[in-house]
Amino acid sequence: MSEALEKLRQQCRARGANGIIGLGRAFRLMDDNRDKKLNLEEMKLGLQEYGADIEPSEVDSLFKELDRDGSGTVNFDEFLRAVRPPLPQERLDMIAKAFAKMDKTGDEVVNLPDLKVVYNAKEHPDVIGGKKSEDEVLVEFPQNFETPNNPDGKVTKQEFIDYYTGVSSSIDLDEYFVTMMQKAWQM
Repeated sequence: MSEALEKLRQQCRARGANGIIGLGRAFRLMDDNRDKKLNLEEMKLGLQEYGADIEPSEVDSLFKELDRDGSGTVNFDEFLRAVRPPLPQERLDMIAKAFAKMDKTGDEVVNLPDLKVVYNAKEHPDVIGGKKSEDEVLVEFPQNFETPNNPDGKVTKQEFIDYYTGVSSSIDLDEYFVTMMQKAWQM
């Protein structure tokens, strides 16, 4: 792993749980043709929009590292996966348990019927406040996890892992991450 990649990881981590999410948002805005690939100029603009403190020569180095096939583009999802730090097995196991709790059919896809069984929207602040119905909250819930520019109302296991990998990057202690997951998913 290059110094530029590690530097970008640290900057994302310093922004907390929204670090990776914010980076993804910046790149989605720069991907003008919506091909889910970034050329060097799009990457430079995306990092600038994100506010990354990375020198132009470091961006060039980072791009070369990530453009493994020499095509002149970097796949958007691969880029985000490279920036996210790897998950310790204990955290990955906890994410898998949470997903399995939601995936009542065992098909590694969570959809609205699965959610209705395990997610209680009655306690959501917008439902309590009268801003949204339970059904509206349930329909919006998968959007938190879905792959950018590919909303389909379903959450795959990989999308769920990717989401929590981003959350995990802002949590130092494995014990705290496990406790957070246990509380969030009532395990």
